Amino acid sequence: MTNIDKAYTPETIEQRWYQHWEAQHFFQPSDQGHPYTIMLPPPNVTGSLHMGHGFGFTIIDILIRYHRMCGMNTLWQAGTDHAGIATQMVVERQLNMEQKTRHDLGREQFVEKIWEWKTESGGNITRQLRRLGASIDWTRERFTMDDAYSKAVTEVFIQLYEEGLIYRGKRLVNWDPVLLTAISDLEVINQEEDGSMWHIRYPLADGHGEVIVATTRPETMLGDVAVAVHPDDERYQALIGKQIHLPLTDRLIPIIADDYVDPAFGTGCVKITPAHDFNDYAVGSRHQLEPINIFTPTAHLNENAPQIYQGLDRFKARKQILIDLETANLLVKTEKHQLKIPRGDRSNAVIEPYLTYQWYVNSKVLAEPAIRAVETGEIRFIPENWSKTYFQWMYNIEDWCISRQLWWGHRIPIWYDREGKHYVGHNETDVRQRYQLAANVELKQDEDVLDTWFSSALWPFASLGWPEQTKDFKTFFPTNVLVTGFDIIFFWVARMIMMSLKFTGQVPFRDVYITGLIRDAEGHKMSKSKGNVIDPIDIIDGVELETLVNKRTNGLMQPAMAQKIEKSTRKEFPEGIPNYGTDALRFTFCSLASVTREIRFDTTRLNGNRHFCNKLWNAARYVLMNTEGHDLGLHHQSVEYSLPDVWIQSRLQAAIKQAHEHMHQYRFDLFAQTLYDFTWNEFCDWYLELSKPILTSEKSTSEQLRGTRQTLVKVLEQILLLLHPVMPFITEEIWQRIAPLLGKNGPSIMLEHYPEVNDMLHHTEAELEIDWLKNIIVAIRSLRSEMNIPPGKQLTPLIRKGNQHDHQYFKNHQALLFSLAKLDGYERLADDQQPPESASAFVGELEIYIPLAGLVNKADEEARLMRDMQKIEKDIQLLQGKLNNPNFVERAPKEVIEKDQKRLDELVSMLEKLKAQREKLMMI
Repeated sequence: MTNIDKAYTPETIEQRWYQHWEAQHFFQPSDQGHPYTIMLPPPNVTGSLHMGHGFGFTIIDILIRYHRMCGMNTLWQAGTDHAGIATQMVVERQLNMEQKTRHDLGREQFVEKIWEWKTESGGNITRQLRRLGASIDWTRERFTMDDAYSKAVTEVFIQLYEEGLIYRGKRLVNWDPVLLTAISDLEVINQEEDGSMWHIRYPLADGHGEVIVATTRPETMLGDVAVAVHPDDERYQALIGKQIHLPLTDRLIPIIADDYVDPAFGTGCVKITPAHDFNDYAVGSRHQLEPINIFTPTAHLNENAPQIYQGLDRFKARKQILIDLETANLLVKTEKHQLKIPRGDRSNAVIEPYLTYQWYVNSKVLAEPAIRAVETGEIRFIPENWSKTYFQWMYNIEDWCISRQLWWGHRIPIWYDREGKHYVGHNETDVRQRYQLAANVELKQDEDVLDTWFSSALWPFASLGWPEQTKDFKTFFPTNVLVTGFDIIFFWVARMIMMSLKFTGQVPFRDVYITGLIRDAEGHKMSKSKGNVIDPIDIIDGVELETLVNKRTNGLMQPAMAQKIEKSTRKEFPEGIPNYGTDALRFTFCSLASVTREIRFDTTRLNGNRHFCNKLWNAARYVLMNTEGHDLGLHHQSVEYSLPDVWIQSRLQAAIKQAHEHMHQYRFDLFAQTLYDFTWNEFCDWYLELSKPILTSEKSTSEQLRGTRQTLVKVLEQILLLLHPVMPFITEEIWQRIAPLLGKNGPSIMLEHYPEVNDMLHHTEAELEIDWLKNIIVAIRSLRSEMNIPPGKQLTPLIRKGNQHDHQYFKNHQALLFSLAKLDGYERLADDQQPPESASAFVGELEIYIPLAGLVNKADEEARLMRDMQKIEKDIQLLQGKLNNPNFVERAPKEVIEKDQKRLDELVSMLEKLKAQREKLMMI
């Protein structure tokens, strides 16, 4: 037999095969067939592979491998994003360790330092993608700061600017006072924190009364320009239009009426601070109120605040303001209050709504054709309900802030002269030519860079060479499908659609497949702070317990949290994480890819899918053992196919048909289930067992032996081809062993054709006969189990009644039936003949009896069942006691209660089965 190991060890084959595929350029487009393109959502160059990446990238690779095998000219376009803030922070931290800042280097040297870091350390995630088996054409890898890509970014900016769709304006942005830049909503984490609600008196200017205003941010009071009430709130009707004293200042501000105010919240009076609150900004705009900014970029109070507070940090100012309010008898009360605090995902600083000049894109103009593309079905979302999210955002789109106050990124291609007049161009030379500027006109480029989402929005076409009309752009654009998460439908998906339609006149992709969010087994979001993050590479390679504990607790500032995470990790993985291998992980991802919003990742499924790999491996060993060196009848007609041979070929056609249907519908979970069921249940559990009597019987003819051996190899190869998109490594390893048996010498399974349905091999009668045979065998095996009869004990069942087919099948398939059911014969009873004391089963109209004389001691068997029942009843009582205890239910974590309830349900089910077995025994 071919030298194939007894046990499947993924670590010995995976990297070897990947290196071979990449070296042989198998991932490159074939230049044959219709183009099929998927863009890799470019991960941050600073990034490491997480479970969300692993899930989404596995789905993409399944699609790419499937369509490659279907004969399409496939391209998986790869690349990484320059990740402005994240990358700049990595290099700044390195400088900080040297007691330096970027300002010590200056902009040019700092950017050079980042390029050095990118060259040395920026390839981590691409190495991890290779470990995942991603069949990416690495020769076309792009980086969003490459020269060619940067040229495309600049070209888009220039065109939009010249059409009046990019402008500079002063508006509120999310401002990070630590990083000193505007950031996007996606980079803001709103988290519940304990805070306070302060109730403050605002005296009326005429001295006749006051209004009470509740706020969670008393320091921003110094920037108030009004107090608003609801126009229908009878309590304040007489006050609308009056002036009030703004506490701690010498300013008067008006009381205004606006529908924005909720009369039922707080006192029904809302302070309006347009320069420091997004909702207040909208109210101020409606009432033509001039915003007053009281913060510096570092969130210290500026010259617009009273002098005594100027220069104070915002939180120190808060404390002093509260003291001063209390001293002035203007602080009515303080209440504890839970509120959402916006923090920067990189700096963890509290984000300020901040009024500043930035560059904006007029998004409404670009959104109109993008909305139509989805409305008309030119682009479709899968699942379809995500189109509602898309429309909700697009119908209410606001102008897009595209400038960032960073050094790393695409610098805004605007130059200013001394008078502040600005010019646009690819570079300073281009600017001077465009605007006919003399050499002595001093120009200075804008200091800001573009939002990374701006350059990412061009990914589908810029990565293919646009604005040049390259061969790749003409061939592979528009792309076929985008695979991404729902959290960036607006930030990335919508903007790619807008930009592609604007600059190419075409949609960027036809389908948008939205993946669910990967959570842990209890449904919690995976995060460092929860200590439930699993590294996909740890699943592939395995990791020792102590290493895993260190990875999960490293960097945690709170000892109590670290101890809690260490305890939960040791409980979840008492022996660490075993090496499951890439194929088991990929199959698990595929089987979880349903249409749900959230996906629970349970490591027990990994165990099951690792067993599936072992099952496939052992099936291959069985096939090779029984076919290598034997005549398979491939080159002559003297072949006879047995009933099991005809049956498995027929069932294979059904599996192939379902596999194609599920793939085209993006139902990867059903695709995986179909192939799992056929491989494990029908091929391994049934066909391999059914083949044994034929291969071992002295009565089998040469023609029959050839038929079964040929079927074993051909069906196994079809299984490998079907599974290859999901499990590339194990299928390649096995295929290389069996392909020569079929006269094939292709370089790789991935270059073979994906199976197609052969209707000529569909055989309804064979399926009916084997189904009958399986039902009889299962019935007899169940009786053995219920009566505790040893599985190897030869039996002679009695059969009664049944129809003509039952008796004909019994006669025709004795060899298979006797071998698999461990029978040494059978007797047929007359319809009115009573059987002796027996265990019985019914298959359709057929009655099967197994006489118990000499097989089962009824008293002993009843005693065994009673012992088992008593033990289970005791366990049920204990669990019911816990779950009926209010103290336990109130204090125990939800997942513990769910686990106990599930166990209780299992025990009740087991008890019912045992009771049924006892009742059956007592009836004998």
